[in-house]
Amino acid sequence: MHQFHRRLSALLLVWGCLLAADHAALAQSRVAVIDVKKVFDSYWKTKQADTNLKERARQLDQTRQRMLDDYKKAGTDYKTLLDSSTDPVLSATERARRKQNAERKLTELRELEQSTDQFETQVRRTLSEQQRLLRDDIIQEIRNKVAVKARQRGYTMVLDTAAETINQTPMMIFTNGENDITSEIIAELNAASPPPAPALAPAATRFPTTISPSPSSSPSPSARPVPTPAAPPFQPGTFRK
Repeated sequence: MHQFHRRLSALLLVWGCLLAADHAALAQSRVAVIDVKKVFDSYWKTKQADTNLKERARQLDQTRQRMLDDYKKAGTDYKTLLDSSTDPVLSATERARRKQNAERKLTELRELEQSTDQFETQVRRTLSEQQRLLRDDIIQEIRNKVAVKARQRGYTMVLDTAAETINQTPMMIFTNGENDITSEIIAELNAASPPPAPALAPAATRFPTTISPSPSSSPSPSARPVPTPAAPPFQPGTFRK
Protein backbone atom coordinates (compact mmCIF):
# COMPACT_ATOMS: atom_id res chain seq x y z
CA MET A 1 0.00 0.00 0.00
CA HIS A 2 2.81 2.43 0.90
CA GLN A 3 4.52 1.54 -2.36
CA PHE A 4 1.30 2.31 -4.25
CA HIS A 5 1.03 5.73 -2.60
CA ARG A 6 4.63 6.52 -3.43
CA ARG A 7 4.02 5.65 -7.09
CA LEU A 8 0.81 7.69 -7.17
CA SER A 9 2.58 10.68 -5.64
CA ALA A 10 5.34 10.41 -8.22
CA LEU A 11 2.82 10.31 -11.06
CA LEU A 12 0.95 13.33 -9.69
CA LEU A 13 4.24 15.20 -9.38
CA VAL A 14 5.16 14.46 -13.01
CA TRP A 15 1.66 15.45 -14.18
CA GLY A 16 1.86 18.70 -12.26
CA CYS A 17 5.24 19.50 -13.81
CA LEU A 18 3.86 18.88 -17.28
CA LEU A 19 0.89 21.16 -16.64
CA ALA A 20 3.17 23.86 -15.33
CA ALA A 21 5.39 23.53 -18.40
CA ASP A 22 2.39 23.77 -20.74
CA HIS A 23 1.11 26.81 -18.88
CA ALA A 24 4.49 28.48 -19.10
CA ALA A 25 4.73 27.76 -22.82
CA LEU A 26 1.23 29.16 -23.37
CA ALA A 27 2.09 32.26 -21.40
CA GLN A 28 5.20 32.80 -23.51
CA SER A 29 3.39 32.38 -26.87
CA ARG A 30 2.33 35.54 -28.69
CA VAL A 31 -0.51 35.42 -31.18
CA ALA A 32 -1.36 38.06 -33.78
CA VAL A 33 -4.41 38.24 -36.05
CA ILE A 34 -4.94 39.53 -39.57
CA ASP A 35 -7.85 39.82 -42.00
CA VAL A 36 -6.26 38.31 -45.10
CA LYS A 37 -9.27 39.04 -47.31
CA LYS A 38 -9.17 42.72 -46.41
CA VAL A 39 -5.43 42.85 -47.05
CA PHE A 40 -5.85 41.03 -50.38
CA ASP A 41 -8.65 43.32 -51.57
CA SER A 42 -6.80 46.47 -50.45
CA TYR A 43 -3.48 45.60 -52.10
CA TRP A 44 -2.76 47.74 -55.15
CA LYS A 45 -1.43 44.75 -57.09
CA THR A 46 -4.76 42.98 -56.64
CA LYS A 47 -6.63 45.95 -58.09
CA GLN A 48 -4.15 46.28 -60.95
CA ALA A 49 -4.35 42.59 -61.79
CA ASP A 50 -8.14 42.70 -61.66
CA THR A 51 -8.25 45.66 -64.06
CA ASN A 52 -5.83 44.01 -66.51
CA LEU A 53 -7.74 40.73 -66.41
CA LYS A 54 -11.04 42.47 -67.10
CA GLU A 55 -9.55 44.30 -70.07
CA ARG A 56 -8.20 41.05 -71.50
CA ALA A 57 -11.58 39.40 -71.02
CA ARG A 58 -13.28 42.32 -72.79
CA GLN A 59 -10.99 41.94 -75.82
CA LEU A 60 -11.60 38.20 -76.00
CA ASP A 61 -15.33 38.76 -75.63
CA GLN A 62 -15.28 41.05 -78.66
CA THR A 63 -13.57 38.32 -80.68
CA ARG A 64 -16.18 35.81 -79.54
CA GLN A 65 -18.99 38.23 -80.52
CA ARG A 66 -17.57 38.55 -84.05
CA MET A 67 -17.50 34.78 -84.33
CA LEU A 68 -21.09 34.60 -83.11
CA ASP A 69 -22.16 37.24 -85.66
CA ASP A 70 -20.56 35.17 -88.43
CA TYR A 71 -22.44 32.12 -87.14
CA LYS A 72 -25.78 33.93 -87.14
CA LYS A 73 -25.21 35.24 -90.68
CA ALA A 74 -24.31 31.75 -91.89
CA GLY A 75 -27.50 30.45 -90.29
CA THR A 76 -29.59 33.04 -92.11
CA ASP A 77 -27.85 32.27 -95.42
CA TYR A 78 -28.43 28.56 -94.91
CA LYS A 79 -32.15 29.02 -94.28
CA THR A 80 -32.48 31.20 -97.38
CA LEU A 81 -30.72 28.64 -99.55
CA LEU A 82 -32.73 25.77 -98.10
CA ASP A 83 -36.04 27.58 -98.67
CA SER A 84 -35.14 28.46 -102.25
CA SER A 85 -34.14 24.86 -102.99
CA THR A 86 -37.81 23.86 -102.73
CA ASP A 87 -39.21 26.80 -104.77
CA PRO A 88 -41.51 25.25 -107.41
CA VAL A 89 -40.96 28.21 -109.73
CA LEU A 90 -37.33 27.14 -110.25
CA SER A 91 -36.22 24.36 -112.50
CA ALA A 92 -35.24 21.01 -111.04
CA THR A 93 -31.62 21.65 -111.98
CA GLU A 94 -31.59 25.02 -110.20
CA ARG A 95 -33.29 23.56 -107.13
CA ALA A 96 -30.67 20.79 -106.99
CA ARG A 97 -27.87 23.35 -107.31
CA ARG A 98 -29.27 25.44 -104.48
CA LYS A 99 -29.73 22.36 -102.34
CA GLN A 100 -26.04 21.54 -102.79
CA ASN A 101 -25.16 25.12 -101.84
CA ALA A 102 -27.34 24.78 -98.75
CA GLU A 103 -25.54 21.59 -97.76
CA ARG A 104 -22.16 23.30 -98.10
CA LYS A 105 -23.44 26.20 -96.03
CA LEU A 106 -24.64 23.73 -93.40
CA THR A 107 -21.14 22.26 -93.18
CA GLU A 108 -19.72 25.76 -92.78
CA LEU A 109 -22.32 26.51 -90.13
CA ARG A 110 -21.40 23.46 -88.07
CA GLU A 111 -17.70 24.29 -88.34
CA LEU A 112 -18.38 27.83 -87.11
CA GLU A 113 -20.38 26.44 -84.20
CA GLN A 114 -17.58 24.07 -83.24
CA SER A 115 -14.84 26.70 -83.51
CA THR A 116 -16.83 29.20 -81.44
CA ASP A 117 -17.44 26.63 -78.72
CA GLN A 118 -13.76 25.64 -78.71
CA PHE A 119 -12.70 29.29 -78.54
CA GLU A 120 -14.96 29.99 -75.57
CA THR A 121 -13.80 26.89 -73.73
CA GLN A 122 -10.15 27.81 -74.25
CA VAL A 123 -10.71 31.42 -73.16
CA ARG A 124 -12.38 30.30 -69.94
CA ARG A 125 -9.56 27.88 -69.22
CA THR A 126 -6.89 30.51 -69.95
CA LEU A 127 -8.50 33.25 -67.85
CA SER A 128 -9.14 30.88 -64.96
CA GLU A 129 -5.49 29.82 -64.98
CA GLN A 130 -4.35 33.46 -65.04
CA GLN A 131 -6.66 34.19 -62.10
CA ARG A 132 -5.15 31.31 -60.13
CA LEU A 133 -1.55 32.34 -60.82
CA LEU A 134 -2.20 36.00 -59.94
CA ARG A 135 -4.01 35.01 -56.77
CA ASP A 136 -1.23 32.64 -55.68
CA ASP A 137 1.48 35.25 -56.31
CA ILE A 138 -0.34 37.93 -54.30
CA ILE A 139 -1.15 35.56 -51.43
CA GLN A 140 2.51 34.54 -51.27
CA GLU A 141 3.59 38.20 -51.07
CA ILE A 142 1.19 38.75 -48.19
CA ARG A 143 2.46 35.64 -46.40
CA ASN A 144 6.05 36.80 -46.76
CA LYS A 145 5.23 40.24 -45.41
CA VAL A 146 3.34 38.74 -42.45
CA ALA A 147 6.21 36.36 -41.70
CA VAL A 148 8.68 39.26 -41.53
CA LYS A 149 6.37 41.19 -39.23
CA ALA A 150 5.83 38.16 -36.99
CA ARG A 151 9.56 37.61 -36.58
CA GLN A 152 10.13 41.28 -35.80
CA ARG A 153 7.43 41.29 -33.13
CA GLY A 154 8.15 37.83 -31.73
CA TYR A 155 4.75 36.37 -32.62
CA THR A 156 4.63 32.60 -32.49
CA MET A 157 1.63 32.44 -34.83
CA VAL A 158 -0.64 34.70 -36.89
CA LEU A 159 -4.28 33.72 -37.36
CA ASP A 160 -6.57 34.77 -40.20
CA THR A 161 -9.79 36.29 -38.88
CA ALA A 162 -11.45 35.96 -42.30
CA ALA A 163 -10.81 32.22 -42.56
CA GLU A 164 -13.83 29.93 -42.82
CA THR A 165 -14.39 26.23 -42.28
CA ILE A 166 -15.53 23.88 -45.04
CA ASN A 167 -19.09 24.59 -43.85
CA GLN A 168 -18.56 28.33 -44.44
CA THR A 169 -18.66 29.16 -40.75
CA PRO A 170 -16.06 31.47 -39.13
CA MET A 171 -12.96 29.58 -38.10
CA MET A 172 -12.14 32.17 -35.43
CA ILE A 173 -15.00 32.61 -32.99
CA PHE A 174 -13.65 35.55 -30.99
CA THR A 175 -10.76 37.98 -30.86
CA ASN A 176 -10.47 41.16 -28.83
CA GLY A 177 -8.53 42.81 -31.65
CA GLU A 178 -5.26 42.78 -29.78
CA ASN A 179 -2.17 42.41 -31.98
CA ASP A 180 -4.22 42.95 -35.16
CA ILE A 181 -1.66 43.67 -37.86
CA THR A 182 -4.11 44.06 -40.77
CA SER A 183 -3.73 47.84 -41.19
CA GLU A 184 0.05 47.70 -40.84
CA ILE A 185 0.42 45.05 -43.52
CA ILE A 186 -1.86 46.97 -45.90
CA ALA A 187 0.16 50.14 -45.37
CA GLU A 188 3.47 48.38 -45.98
CA LEU A 189 2.24 46.57 -49.10
CA ASN A 190 0.84 49.78 -50.57
CA ALA A 191 3.84 51.93 -49.67
CA ALA A 192 5.30 51.51 -53.16
CA SER A 193 2.03 51.69 -55.09
CA PRO A 194 2.14 53.64 -58.37
CA PRO A 195 -0.19 56.60 -59.06
CA PRO A 196 -3.74 55.37 -59.65
CA ALA A 197 -4.62 54.82 -63.29
CA PRO A 198 -7.71 56.48 -64.78
CA ALA A 199 -10.77 54.40 -63.97
CA LEU A 200 -12.24 52.55 -66.94
CA ALA A 201 -15.95 52.11 -67.40
CA PRO A 202 -16.86 48.51 -66.50
CA ALA A 203 -17.57 46.43 -69.56
CA ALA A 204 -19.93 43.47 -69.51
CA THR A 205 -18.20 40.18 -70.25
CA ARG A 206 -19.27 36.59 -69.92
CA PHE A 207 -15.81 35.40 -68.88
CA PRO A 208 -14.55 35.08 -65.26
CA THR A 209 -12.37 38.05 -64.28
CA THR A 210 -12.66 38.83 -60.56
CA ILE A 211 -9.65 37.86 -58.44
CA SER A 212 -10.42 36.76 -54.89
CA PRO A 213 -8.23 35.42 -52.06
CA SER A 214 -10.13 32.12 -52.08
CA PRO A 215 -10.09 29.82 -55.12
CA SER A 216 -13.51 29.36 -56.63
CA SER A 217 -14.92 27.59 -59.60
CA SER A 218 -15.81 29.60 -62.68
CA PRO A 219 -19.51 30.23 -63.25
CA SER A 220 -21.08 27.80 -65.64
CA PRO A 221 -22.11 29.30 -68.99
CA SER A 222 -25.76 30.06 -69.54
CA ALA A 223 -27.72 29.28 -72.66
CA ARG A 224 -27.74 31.80 -75.47
CA PRO A 225 -30.05 31.87 -78.52
CA VAL A 226 -28.74 30.99 -81.95
CA PRO A 227 -30.39 30.96 -85.34
CA THR A 228 -32.23 27.69 -85.74
CA PRO A 229 -33.50 26.91 -89.26
CA ALA A 230 -36.85 25.23 -89.09
CA ALA A 231 -36.23 22.84 -91.95
CA PRO A 232 -34.43 19.50 -91.36
CA PRO A 233 -31.80 18.08 -91.27
CA PHE A 234 -30.05 20.97 -89.50
CA GLN A 235 -30.02 20.53 -85.68
CA PRO A 236 -27.61 23.18 -84.32
CA GLY A 237 -26.20 22.93 -80.83
CA THR A 238 -26.92 25.60 -78.26
CA PHE A 239 -24.35 28.28 -77.69
CA ARG A 240 -24.03 30.16 -74.44
CA LYS A 241 -24.57 33.87 -73.93
